[in-house]
Amino acid sequence: MPLAPRRARPSPARFAWRWLRRALLLLVALPLLLIAGVAGLVWWSLPGADDALRVAGLSAPVEIGFDPNGIPRIRASSERDAAMAMGVLHARDRLFQMEMTRRGGAGRLSEIAGPSTLRLDRFVRTLGLRQKAESDLAALPADAREMLEAYAAGVNAWIAARGRFAAPELIALGAPEPWKPSDSLLWGKVMGLWLSGNWRLETERARLAGILPQEKLWQLWPSDDSPGRPDLAALPAPERLAGLLEATPSWGRGAPLPESASNAWALAPHRSATGGALLASDPHLALQAPVLWYLARIELPGGRFLAGATAPGVPMVVIGRNERLAWGFTTTHSDTQDVFVERLSGPDAYETPEGPRPFTTREERIAVRGRAEEVLRVRETRHGPVTSDLDEQPPGNEVLAVSMASLAPADSQAAGLLALNRARSVAEARSAAALIASPAQNLMVADAAGGIAMYLTGRTPVRASGDGSMPVPGWDGAHDWTGWVPFDSMPHAERPASGVLVNANNRVQPPGQEPFLGRDWYGDWRFRRIGELLRQRERQSPGDLAAIQADPVSLLAREMLPLLLSPARPAGAAGTARDLLLGWDGTMGPDMPQPLVFNAWMREFGRLALGMAQVPEDAFSATPEFLRLLATPQGAEWCGGAGCAALSTRALEAAVAGLVPRFGPDPAAWRWGEAHRVRLEHPLLRFVPLLGDMLRIEAATPGDGQTVNRGGLARDFSHVHGPGLRIVMDLASRDGVAAAIATGQSGNPFSRHWRDMNGGWAAGRLEPIPALAETAERLRLEP
Repeated sequence: MPLAPRRARPSPARFAWRWLRRALLLLVALPLLLIAGVAGLVWWSLPGADDALRVAGLSAPVEIGFDPNGIPRIRASSERDAAMAMGVLHARDRLFQMEMTRRGGAGRLSEIAGPSTLRLDRFVRTLGLRQKAESDLAALPADAREMLEAYAAGVNAWIAARGRFAAPELIALGAPEPWKPSDSLLWGKVMGLWLSGNWRLETERARLAGILPQEKLWQLWPSDDSPGRPDLAALPAPERLAGLLEATPSWGRGAPLPESASNAWALAPHRSATGGALLASDPHLALQAPVLWYLARIELPGGRFLAGATAPGVPMVVIGRNERLAWGFTTTHSDTQDVFVERLSGPDAYETPEGPRPFTTREERIAVRGRAEEVLRVRETRHGPVTSDLDEQPPGNEVLAVSMASLAPADSQAAGLLALNRARSVAEARSAAALIASPAQNLMVADAAGGIAMYLTGRTPVRASGDGSMPVPGWDGAHDWTGWVPFDSMPHAERPASGVLVNANNRVQPPGQEPFLGRDWYGDWRFRRIGELLRQRERQSPGDLAAIQADPVSLLAREMLPLLLSPARPAGAAGTARDLLLGWDGTMGPDMPQPLVFNAWMREFGRLALGMAQVPEDAFSATPEFLRLLATPQGAEWCGGAGCAALSTRALEAAVAGLVPRFGPDPAAWRWGEAHRVRLEHPLLRFVPLLGDMLRIEAATPGDGQTVNRGGLARDFSHVHGPGLRIVMDLASRDGVAAAIATGQSGNPFSRHWRDMNGGWAAGRLEPIPALAETAERLRLEP
């Protein structure tokens, strides 16, 4: 039988090429498969356009429709069902943001972020925010606890249904722990901490007290001759205080929020073009993606409704309106924090007026990604937690403890916010305001009957002596807090004859008037500009109020320009830049060069003045209030005693020299919008190459730190702080609410609602939130 012919072997060259081709195909296919797999996982984290979810505990089905901007309309049979629905919605659209807020308030960021967040975790653990929130929950009235429990049930229903696919960030990190009612109170604790930063100001001032003569020290923070000066003899050495400040978070170094600001104003019906009271509110906080705010409208039986801005993690509407009342907030900036110098009495005790007392101690174990956990021993005195233990330098014979009103027991903020959501008149809003124990805020309200009012919320301490402006001895009781200012004694304002109430973080009472609220107050440029614009028309429309919110004119610039322009014209590019400011009205427009010249000059002017006094650059940054002082005869000593004109010229030359390499040699061609750009970035994904750039939300914006349209500046003049929310409410109509947020409704970076409201926000345009709207998506909740 003949043998079959033998199959010819391929040549070595053909064999090699075949395997090379297979390898190349594999190299191409594997990344494509990986990309497809990642895309599939991300797609799975996006909510559907027509979803349904069973939520145990609902009393009846809840219908939710989303308008083209992703703003939900919730139709619920009860407040409790609405709270559960809000929990589902916040988890659906902002769960990772909620997780980061919870971790930040509990001091657990380092578990996922590693050592970079240890400064913040140590500080928060020392203050014990989590323990305070848990004890506050137990002290709340039953109806407030029920709302928080219902909200937590809604959050957990979404987590149970979606697991790690509830947000794209959680695909790698894993499903979060169940939400607890006390986690919602952590939001209030964090806001109470960052909206009242006086303890750090006291410490910074104490550090400079060892460097500057007293007359210059107090000029850094111009005051209105408020009463009281603490004893300075007990202050620790400046280097000790510098070490403590370095070990604690501040904006740009571990703290998530910079100093806060806001605008709010209310008009009575006789000042309104619609015949109903009007209220505008735009809170100013750090800008990141997503922003703090989530817009929603809730329809309840009997014609009741709520509409406005919620905060993921909290079931109630924080800024908004119901069928009879509208409200907004600004920060009072009253002094609700004090630093006490405690003398040690042996290794484990400190001195008190009654003799030595042992520290209250606890151990905090901080898990840190990528390295061993850290054990933190926390000590507390009768005044509060010992913050100086955060400094690695041995404490010597003294420690520093901080008292914060927001850490006092039985904080009823949640009950107050719930009462405000239910209030139907200015009088009921006053009762709700009395329950909001922290933070210290100005609550602006307007009702359908035409009443307007501003109430001061939050506990304000009564001091045995002193003004709270510097650390004070804690061992003798002379500066202890003796109680809280009674709510009815606070400087509230109700139903003014003018029909107008305005606050823009300006001082809320004349100097020397009781009760004493604090020594340090912000300049009133935004407040005065709002007043100017309101006086231009006898009656204002909602559109007029939105235009005021977008106003880019700086009254501070108008005040400082004479100092900049009074010296002789310098040569070169500095002279060209100076000429551009002749006739400029202080408008901070993105298509103008003048705002860039002015803000660069202000920065250099403050730096040079402080340098002449040998103030360390890391100890103090010139504030607008201090810079305004330099434009007066009282400020001449900072510039060498002969006035500040020569220093102004040096500052202009230095500012222009610093701008030329970045923006070119011709100042006339510079544009504020090239530098002053809002960059809203994901807190974690911004560090991923290419992805961070792709997800960044960016736009040129008007304004600066002192305009009504606030655009707080980073070192490169970018816009990092401002009105992430703008809202205007008209009580003449049930549909009278319009708002804008700086990002989009979704916290999922791959959602079409990640950035879709940014364009309108940057242009100063508000979107109506009526009861009936086009429905683009639906979600049905079943018991």
